[in-house]
Amino acid sequence: MSDPVPAIAEAAASGELATIFADIRHVLGVGVVNLIWRHLAVIPGALPWAWGMLRPLHLDATIAAEAKALHEDLDLPQLPAFPPEALSAAGLLGDDIIAIRDILAACHKTNAMAIIALSALLSRLDDELSTLYPASAQDGALRREPQPAISLARLLNLVDLSSATAELVVILNRLGTRRADPILASMYWYLAHWPLHLALAWTMIAPLDADGRLGRSIADAVAKARTRAGQVAVRLHIAPSGPLESANRIANRAAIDPFTGDVIGKTVMICAVLRAASGGPSRCATLT
Repeated sequence: MSDPVPAIAEAAASGELATIFADIRHVLGVGVVNLIWRHLAVIPGALPWAWGMLRPLHLDATIAAEAKALHEDLDLPQLPAFPPEALSAAGLLGDDIIAIRDILAACHKTNAMAIIALSALLSRLDDELSTLYPASAQDGALRREPQPAISLARLLNLVDLSSATAELVVILNRLGTRRADPILASMYWYLAHWPLHLALAWTMIAPLDADGRLGRSIADAVAKARTRAGQVAVRLHIAPSGPLESANRIANRAAIDPFTGDVIGKTVMICAVLRAASGGPSRCATLT
């Protein structure tokens, strides 16, 4: 089993890509570069184009504000939290629980921003807007400082896992998807350090998927994200790298659509459910 999405590993990035990766970590305030950015790095010109347009709207908190509003508007299924006794019985104590909450908090933050930002880029690519203009100097004035990077557990791959845990990651990743070959969500790679937490997650998410509640909640979240992305798209900056060639427009759309239409949309909802179930704050106060 392997993830079919081609991507540039952070450790393998050099030159301009390494510089952009470092800037993404700094501006978004996370210790890792999400798969979508590493995937865009494979397509000539795609990452400088995408990040060049979105960076100013991350810096001035436009995207963060829309992501926060999206979180507040999510229609979460009403479920009980995991009782401390269940976590203890699964061997999840102390630092393990804090680390899990940190991962869910980081995913909660970055995935909501990603679906807003990437959906805005799709609007640009699809010419859904009649006019797009670069922000003025006043628009670009910083309203927040980039956050310090969040340290997370090492990102695992299928080859790092036991066969049972790897199968569980794949099974979890199928919940809420509409695709036959869904992209493997990074959230599960991080949580795979704690297979018993993944097992608890399955017991909570699988019934929602089976009775249709998860699918309806995800569709609602994606629709709300696209509406909010429309408000972001009218403020997209012209990328320093300039407009894309037609072939690259097609490649970029093909790269972004599976993320906004499936993996990020479902992860926004599933992460919110698991975060509510896991209870308590993370160590990262800026993410709560």
